[in-house]
Amino acid sequence: MCSVEKRGNIFILTLTSSGENDEHRLNPTLITAIRSAISDIKSQTISAPQTSSALITTATGKFFSNGFDLRWAQSQPGNDINHSHHIVESFKSLIADFISLPMPTIAAINGHAAAAGFALALSHDYVLMRKDKGVLYMSEVDIGMTFPEYFNVLYREKVGWKERREIMMRGKKLKGEGLKMGVIDEVVVGNNGDEVLVKGLKLGQDLLKKKRNGEVYCEIRKGLYPELCRELG
Repeated sequence: MCSVEKRGNIFILTLTSSGENDEHRLNPTLITAIRSAISDIKSQTISAPQTSSALITTATGKFFSNGFDLRWAQSQPGNDINHSHHIVESFKSLIADFISLPMPTIAAINGHAAAAGFALALSHDYVLMRKDKGVLYMSEVDIGMTFPEYFNVLYREKVGWKERREIMMRGKKLKGEGLKMGVIDEVVVGNNGDEVLVKGLKLGQDLLKKKRNGEVYCEIRKGLYPELCRELG
């Protein structure tokens, strides 16, 4: 599901591949596992208030995350719409967890990040992406689905309107051009997925040099995205 490693004052949250979910599709089990990991990370930082920390989220395999696990919803007994709604609401709480985390956050995208996987990446402060394998894609317009309102707000507050039109209304798949569009902070060149994590670690170390107060950092982040905070509750 996911694992957490700590290197110095940097936490590395890795979505780990398994035979059943090697695309890291977001279902209640995975969402709960990530939320539990974040809760533990937050508890560790609260217990050491004089220590600055950072978080990097990455994944193993070809995918960062391929979005909501609709196949899981369809396989459950009863109405699959209700199960899909449960995933959507659970993921909303996960986005809130990232926005309220008292430390800088970095998404180190090793592969495809589609739909909710793209939104997961965008919930971080910084987004780094592997050049040869990384792809960002909002597939909803192509598969005939609308966006949850908190997706709309997340993109409104983090992405320019012309870029939103391309991403959300045309389903544009972003690679290196995501840097020019302001969606990605850095495109990382390399032959495997390790380089993007290395870049994430370097950025994390740079962000921690001034030893800023995590709670202050978090409150400033919330001030940057007031509409998103209201929507997330």
